[in-house]
Amino acid sequence: MFLSAAGLSAAETDHLAAFSDPARIWGNGIERVIEEAYRACFKTRIIGGKVMNIRMPFAENNERDLLSETGWEFLGGGKWNPDMLWPIIEAIIDSEDFGSYVNTLSDGREQVIIFDIPGQSWQSSRDLFDIARMKAGSYRGLPHRPYVFAAGNGIEETDVYNYLYCIGLTGMDCSGFVWHILNYIARQGALDLGRALGRSLGTKKGDDPAWYVGTSFFNSKSSHIIAVKDSVKNLHPADIILFRGYDGAMSHSALIQSIDMNKGVIRYLQCTDEAPLSERGVHDSFIYFDPAQPEVSLSDPGLNWTQQRQAPFPGEKASPFSDDGERYRAFSKLGGGRVVRLRVLLPVIEKINKNR
Repeated sequence: MFLSAAGLSAAETDHLAAFSDPARIWGNGIERVIEEAYRACFKTRIIGGKVMNIRMPFAENNERDLLSETGWEFLGGGKWNPDMLWPIIEAIIDSEDFGSYVNTLSDGREQVIIFDIPGQSWQSSRDLFDIARMKAGSYRGLPHRPYVFAAGNGIEETDVYNYLYCIGLTGMDCSGFVWHILNYIARQGALDLGRALGRSLGTKKGDDPAWYVGTSFFNSKSSHIIAVKDSVKNLHPADIILFRGYDGAMSHSALIQSIDMNKGVIRYLQCTDEAPLSERGVHDSFIYFDPAQPEVSLSDPGLNWTQQRQAPFPGEKASPFSDDGERYRAFSKLGGGRVVRLRVLLPVIEKINKNR
């Protein structure tokens, strides 16, 4: 069931209208276009009698299959766009099994929900020993079999995420999300991004270019990729922030939505499950800087990156980085994080910004 503005006060209706129209907040430039693409990753539903803002989950193949005897893949390999994924997610939420899941979480009894990702199934354990161990912080789950404590007080948005991720195998990976934003921008200028980048991506005839897009492409030597000096004054909306991994390769990507040089705020968007529970999947993040020092680098430890990095499920091993700033600065001997932009989009962005 979707919500309407019926029954809202005039002030509430005006606030809702302002939120529903990104132009009223971001104007008509590239920030608005990026915001539109971002909001396509959210849906409002009434589930279990509660109004919920459902976000697109994170989905990365091979993330959790190290201990599993059975492999599995997320729908579209994490590369499908929201228009393709939402009908599937809607069907999952309307399914009989999801209804049973909602009822189980609403029966007023403490329990442990045990997910089996390869089998796309779940079960409820009311074993007192299981419950006591979870409450004491002794986690028994495995990467492919997450355990989640539930108090029985009804379903929450985080429970919906758990089901969509573990049972539905739906969502977007980090580069799939960035590609969605970039592709949305390209369409505003009637640009076929897949065709424009086909040769660099190595796509085959008839294949979806999104399948070939990974964080490694954004870090490639392709002529379409422009390296950007990562001082704040050089950054622009639609720039891509890359985070390096242990092996020296880039392991995560995010995209800048806006830079407020007066207030000293960078807003960037990403899809990851290493985040607070309520933010897993697609979410926005912020970097605060001193407006009087626009030359400061993103790698400067004096910047305030507010995005925390936490374990995807409570009890699992936490990220080695406390926040995105630590992650961006990590592996400095290997080059650390970097910022790039897509050359082919520059004329489109320029055209969009002329309409401000």
